[in-house]
Amino acid sequence: MAVGSNHPYAGICSNAGLPSRELEYCSANVAWLEGTAIAIGLLGIVLLVKGLIDLGHNLTPLPHPRDDGELVQSGVYGIVRHPVYSGVILAAIAWTLYQISLPHLVGVVALVVFLNAKASREENWLIQKHSDYTEYRQRVKKLIPWLY
Repeated sequence: MAVGSNHPYAGICSNAGLPSRELEYCSANVAWLEGTAIAIGLLGIVLLVKGLIDLGHNLTPLPHPRDDGELVQSGVYGIVRHPVYSGVILAAIAWTLYQISLPHLVGVVALVVFLNAKASREENWLIQKHSDYTEYRQRVKKLIPWLY
C-alpha cells in the first residue's frame, strides 16, 4: 500500500536507515498493520450497524430497556450481547492501529472499561426484565465475539 507523506506510517521504514532487505521487510509489516487496522475497522462498523438494525423497535437512546421491549437473541446478537459497543471498541482499536498511537491506546483502554461497566449495568436491568437473559448471558459473549 502506498503511504502518503502526511500519513502516520510515512517515514517509519525509510527514516529508520535500514538496508534494502530490512526496508522491504519493514514496509511489508507496515502494510500488514494498515490492512489489519482497516479490516478491524470494517468489522467494527458492521457490528455497530447490524446491532442497531437487529435491535429494531427495541432501540432506545437510554441504557435502560424499554418497557415494551423484547430480548433480541438473533442476528448479530447471537454472536455478541452488546454489538453496538463491540463495534465502537473495534473501530477505536482500528484507529489506534492506523495511527500507531500510545495516547489512542490509552483512550481505547478507557473506552473498554467504560463500555464494559455500562454493559454490566444494562445487563442487571435485562436480568430483571427478561427471565431468559441469564441463559443467554451464559451462551453468548459480552463484548468481543467468541472471546469476552
